Amino acid sequence: MTITKDIRYIGVDDKTIDLFEGQYVVPNGVSYNSYVIMDEKIAVMDTVDKRATAQFLDNLEQALQGRKPDYLVVSHVEPDHAASVKALVDKYPGVKLVGNAKTFPMLAQYFELDLKDAVTVKDGDTLKLGKHELTFVMAPMVHWPEVMVSYDSCDKALFSADGFGKFGALDADEDWACEARRYYFNIVGKYGGQVQALLKKAAALDIQIICPLHGPVLKENLGYYLEKYDIWSSYSVESEGVFIAYASLHGNTAQAAHKLAELLKSAGCPEVEMIDLARGDMAEAVEGAFEFGKVVLAASSYDGGVMPFMDKFLHHLKGKNYQKRTVALIENGSWAPSSARTMKEILSQMKEITVLEPVVTLRGAVKDSDVQQLQALAQALVK
Repeated sequence: MTITKDIRYIGVDDKTIDLFEGQYVVPNGVSYNSYVIMDEKIAVMDTVDKRATAQFLDNLEQALQGRKPDYLVVSHVEPDHAASVKALVDKYPGVKLVGNAKTFPMLAQYFELDLKDAVTVKDGDTLKLGKHELTFVMAPMVHWPEVMVSYDSCDKALFSADGFGKFGALDADEDWACEARRYYFNIVGKYGGQVQALLKKAAALDIQIICPLHGPVLKENLGYYLEKYDIWSSYSVESEGVFIAYASLHGNTAQAAHKLAELLKSAGCPEVEMIDLARGDMAEAVEGAFEFGKVVLAASSYDGGVMPFMDKFLHHLKGKNYQKRTVALIENGSWAPSSARTMKEILSQMKEITVLEPVVTLRGAVKDSDVQQLQALAQALVK
C-alpha cells in the first residue's frame, strides 16, 4: 500500500487473534502497522507481532525492490510491534537500529542483539534520509516509558506509535471512534497527562498524515481525530447522556436498571447506554463510563460487599484514572444492603467523582415505591 510517493505500508492484518493483550476481545482482528520510507537511505518504521513476522518480511522485501534498509526505527518495544526486530536484523544484518536511551535496555529483555552500531536519539534529534528528515519526539508513558514518535518533515507525516490507534483489521467496516475509544481508554487511558503533553508538542508540527501502529492511516479531517484525543486525554465529557452499568444476582437489579433507562428516555435524556457487566465486554463498559459524564452503577449486594463483576469494573476504572464524573448508585439487598457502601468506598479513591444522593435502595423485587425512587433519580440525572 502506498501512503505517499516514498512511504509504503508494510504491516499485516491479524484476523485470527481472539484476545488482544490477552484480555481485549477483537471480533474484527487487529492490524500490526509498519512502514518503510524510501529515500537515499531507507528507514523501516517499527516491525510487527511474531504472529505476522513471515508476512511482514515478505511485504518489506517487495517494497524494497532489491534494496536493503539502512535503519530500523523502534518507537515502541511492546512485542506486538517489536517482536520481529531480530528477524529483520537477521535478514538484513547491516541495518542500524534507532531508538532512545530506554529503548535498547528494554529490547535486551527480549533478544540478544549486537547494538554497537545502534543510533541513540533524544528529544528533538533528527535523522536525515535524503529529502526526508525524521525528527524524534519523546513520548514517555504513552503508554510505555520508552515510547517515541517520529515526524517526517518532507511528507508532513507523524509516525504516532500507539497514539491514534484502534482495534480492528484495516478492512474492518466499523466506526473509527467506537473502536479507537475502546482502544484508547483500555490501553492508554491511565496516562492522560502524558498524552496531553504529547499533543502540545504535536501542535507545533505541520501534520498532514498520521501513521499509527494499529488501525488506518489518517489523512483527512485530522482536526476530528486530534479533538477526540484532546477530549479523551483530558478526561472531559464526550457525549451528553447517561451510561448504566449493572450487575444483577436474580434479575431484579437488572429490571430496575432497565426501568431507569426507560424513565430517562421519557424524561428527555439525549442518550442512554446500558451494559450487563456479567455478560458484556468489560472493555466496552470502561469505554462507556469514560464517554458519558453521568454514570449509574446498579448492583446487588454480595458477601457483605458488591457483586464481583461490579467490583471488577470499578477497579478497572480506578486503574484507568477515572475522574470528573457524576455517579448515581442503585443497590439491592434483601436483608443487608451493602453494595452502595462498597461502591462508594472504591469511588472515593478516584478524582473528582460526585456521588448523586440519595442512593436508591431496593429490597428484592422492584415495587411501585421503587419505581418512584427511580423516577426521582431519572429527573435528577436529566436535570
